[in-house]
Amino acid sequence: MYANRYASERRFHPASMGVALAINGGLLAAMLLAGSVSVVRYEDPVLNTTAIPLPPTPPEVKPEPQPVEKTVQPPPQTLPFIPKPLIDLPRPDETVMASDATLPITPPPTTTGTLGGTGTGVTVDPPKPMPVLVDAAPDPRYRDAFQPAYPPAERRAERDGAVTVRVRIGADGRVTAVEPVRATSDAFWEATRRQALSKWRFRAATRDGVPVESWRVMTVRFEMEN
Repeated sequence: MYANRYASERRFHPASMGVALAINGGLLAAMLLAGSVSVVRYEDPVLNTTAIPLPPTPPEVKPEPQPVEKTVQPPPQTLPFIPKPLIDLPRPDETVMASDATLPITPPPTTTGTLGGTGTGVTVDPPKPMPVLVDAAPDPRYRDAFQPAYPPAERRAERDGAVTVRVRIGADGRVTAVEPVRATSDAFWEATRRQALSKWRFRAATRDGVPVESWRVMTVRFEMEN
């Protein structure tokens, strides 16, 4: 029973709803009649500016040049003139003699022999003779052995040539070393080197008649026979 009562109390009556709508409508109409709501605007104030000219740039002040102090050079000192001592030079045909006051005189050495019966004198060694040197020369007995055989390749090419060598000749007259100086080709040089070491014979160089080792330059020519 209580539930039904409360339920009936919670229901809205149509009359109350109409009253509420009428009140709201009246308020809305009053607002429309009153006019629109005014809006206040705030604007920034206008600033008036005035151009103020800048002061002129002062002219650049250059420093005045300072005077340069000049260094005063002292006057050159004049040295006293000292005359150069005069020295008399001997003439080419004049003999210079030393005086007793300047150079001591040493007595001559004493020799075992007598010179003029005084028992003193100067010993003079006799000049030594220069050694007698005789250069090495080809031995004429082996004259035909000095010409090497013509290299076959150079003969087929019909080419002439020449070889200059420096040979070392021992005291027995045999060649112990051969050095090339110049050669037309390697074939000419090799033929000359072999011939010199095996066949060449010399009369050895001598010093005072004693055979010594020496060097000699020899030239060999290769020419085709016409």
